[in-house]
Amino acid sequence: MKILITGANGYIGSKVAKKLYDLGYQVIATDLDNSNIDSKIFFVKVDIFTIENSITTFFGNPDICIHLAWRDGFLHNSVNHMADLSKHFIFLNNLVNEGIKKLIVMGTMHEVGYYEGKIDNNTPTNPSTLYGISKDSLRKSIFTRKDEVNIIWLRAFYIYGNDRSNPSVFGKISMAEHKGDTTFPINSGKNKYDFISIEELSEQISFATIQNKYFGIINCCSGKSKSLSQMLEEYIQKNMFKIKLDYGKYPDRPYDSPEVFGDNTIIETIIKEYKKWKY
Repeated sequence: MKILITGANGYIGSKVAKKLYDLGYQVIATDLDNSNIDSKIFFVKVDIFTIENSITTFFGNPDICIHLAWRDGFLHNSVNHMADLSKHFIFLNNLVNEGIKKLIVMGTMHEVGYYEGKIDNNTPTNPSTLYGISKDSLRKSIFTRKDEVNIIWLRAFYIYGNDRSNPSVFGKISMAEHKGDTTFPINSGKNKYDFISIEELSEQISFATIQNKYFGIINCCSGKSKSLSQMLEEYIQKNMFKIKLDYGKYPDRPYDSPEVFGDNTIIETIIKEYKKWKY
């Protein structure tokens, strides 16, 4: 099975590429740079939006495309989300026209907008940020082709990792610690989110990709909530950082609810079925 991964040099993409390669799949990684991609993985440097002829032919006729490419994912109101939206749709739509067998596209829980409680794959969406609006629009647009191709929309929740390359608040704290800062300003830290480590996320994406039973929206999450303050304090303690959190320096984001978490039933079933089949 030949798997094309766009945005493969990104924080998520590089780890998904390595996971699928280690599982024995033929991976084609593409991005504008390969500094984070394992050197054993086949890499194609190209701006995917500039390919003029057949995309599938250009990449050696992959069976599957995992579309992770996206600018400014951690800048929720960047105008680039809307500026790039049609480019993403045209790219994916062309893959369908060319007969790709399966599309896996990365979404976000920000498609849902303000919501309290458990989010499942049928939860209505009403996004309030440009990031959420653009992802929600892309999902609705590409799902118009769902009768012609198998589509999986992976709705990721709050991603964290144990390194400075992580563009979330966890990575920023690591960078501040590395610089010698004694305090790190944040909001109240009271809101509860569904946090998923980059390692867990890369595993969930990989197993969702290689299975052929579940399609449509699949939540990539832990299935439980934890306050931001608790998560960050545990992160600081685990890494033996000296930095202290300075609460209340920023207002809580108006589009974040007091508590939100994902229904991970489908992804947990996929992983259990894979491990049962494998072993």
